[in-house]
Amino acid sequence: MSNDPLVIGIDYGSDSVRSVIVNALNGQEMASSVYEYPRWRDGLFCEPGSNQFRQHPQDYIDGLEATIKDCISQAGGEGIAKSIKGISVDTTGSTPVAVNANGVPLALTPGFENNPNAMFVLWKDHTAIKEAAQINAHAALFEINYLQYVGGIYSSEWFWAKLLHVLRVDKGVRNATASWIEHCDWIPFLLTGGNDITKMKRGRCSAGHKALWAEEFGGLPPDDFFASLDPLLKGFTHKLYTDTYTADVAAGTLSAEWAQRLGLHTDVVVGTGAFDAHMGAVGGQIEPYHLSKVMGTSTCDILVAPAAGMQDKLVRGICGQVNGSVIPGMVGLEAGQSAFGDTYAWFKNIVSWPVNNLLTQSKVIDAATAKALKAELSDLIIPELSRQAALIDVNETNELAVDWFNGRRTPDANQELKGAITGISLGSDAPRVFRALVEATCFGAKSIVDRFISEGIPVKGIIGIGGVAKKSPFVMQMMADVLGMPIRIHQFKHTCALGAAMFAAVVAGIYPTVEEAMSAMGRGFDEEYHPDINLKNVYEKRYQQYKTLGQFVAAQVTKSTETELQNA
Repeated sequence: MSNDPLVIGIDYGSDSVRSVIVNALNGQEMASSVYEYPRWRDGLFCEPGSNQFRQHPQDYIDGLEATIKDCISQAGGEGIAKSIKGISVDTTGSTPVAVNANGVPLALTPGFENNPNAMFVLWKDHTAIKEAAQINAHAALFEINYLQYVGGIYSSEWFWAKLLHVLRVDKGVRNATASWIEHCDWIPFLLTGGNDITKMKRGRCSAGHKALWAEEFGGLPPDDFFASLDPLLKGFTHKLYTDTYTADVAAGTLSAEWAQRLGLHTDVVVGTGAFDAHMGAVGGQIEPYHLSKVMGTSTCDILVAPAAGMQDKLVRGICGQVNGSVIPGMVGLEAGQSAFGDTYAWFKNIVSWPVNNLLTQSKVIDAATAKALKAELSDLIIPELSRQAALIDVNETNELAVDWFNGRRTPDANQELKGAITGISLGSDAPRVFRALVEATCFGAKSIVDRFISEGIPVKGIIGIGGVAKKSPFVMQMMADVLGMPIRIHQFKHTCALGAAMFAAVVAGIYPTVEEAMSAMGRGFDEEYHPDINLKNVYEKRYQQYKTLGQFVAAQVTKSTETELQNA
């Protein structure tokens, strides 16, 4: 058995957690394991109609233990334990939770076990739209623009809006809350045996992009900013933090309890946590001014720029620019789309409705056959829709869609916006509508690239990572055509977990810098999509149609909101 140093990367996604064991010398994957959150899978604690999406911390704990133990078993069992030197973690975000003084999420304490407000508020939870709007209006009253490093607009997907909403609607949670923490900060705290919330190391990534922390402010905005927004927030900054840490800094070492649970040693170093897309960009071997697109249920687009090139530059309408949030020493810029793969999944559910709801009532086939047929068709729908949609010629009269099915993240966050489909006729079938939806998500990607460029940030190339990038040539080819730029697809399957493993190698002292870990452990690219120049003109016209339709939809939503306020 090789004595090469090994590291573990853990990636918490929206539906599951995956862990990988990686050879720190060459980036070779030794084992990987995925655990679906059972409560989430069963739809518990979620109300999609009211935009409530909550996850129970026990799912995170169970998945953490199950995937790491499975990886160790696959890689050789107890014999490899001494070779594991470091663990680092990435998660979705902003996915915060209320905790007690010991740093325990309230849902893990008596009386709160089944209370959604005591659970992690998933990134795509939009129950705090009202609070986000109030934060935006409130910020305009101050001489210092406390939103300047988050693109000038605060989103309902972020830390303070979610915190304020829960404090307002749940007195029991409010009274029991000692602090609020991000998912990416809690897992390292858990693994290192933390039991004092005041000693938790908070990640620079989550604090800067979602919680308004900035070096230029000396930390968070002052207490007066929040107390004058709502008295419930008075003093809350004192329950949080001043200092933050980049992901190349150790959070501590594995506690005796978790070492025993996982079959590892207590000298394993645990890194400070960060968000999935930011570590994924590192796993995908990001380069300065190249846009890394993590394409899954949503997209998170990451660009890094040398700090010297960002002097006095503030990019409007993105999800933050934070020094060190991706690679220490560089400014990390974040953008994204609130629904990407989720858009395709929504349409799949629409066309699958008869299968999902009527097949079990069939008198022609038995229950076991119905279940098997449902599973078979579920796997076939998107690939076949993609194949059929690829055969449709592109022209200006095709069905047209806007991709704001879960609101708009970038440019200019507005979670009240809705998706739309137009140009429907009796000749519109499922492949044609599916094609319009895919095209809309590609146009949404182009609007992000255009915003960076218009703000003086060049985009020199596109790197695709994540499930959609790996699984859908149809989507990737259309995106290359729409962007008019080549897209390189990183060959590692679990790229975010690989990025976490790279950070684990740094905190374990195997490499002195993130760049050196990327160089040694990067696995390269296995696919590249090039734009079809023959489609350039038609897509430019279609993109203008997309923008015009988007302006109309936004105007209608604004008008509806104003009417509701007048009638309230």
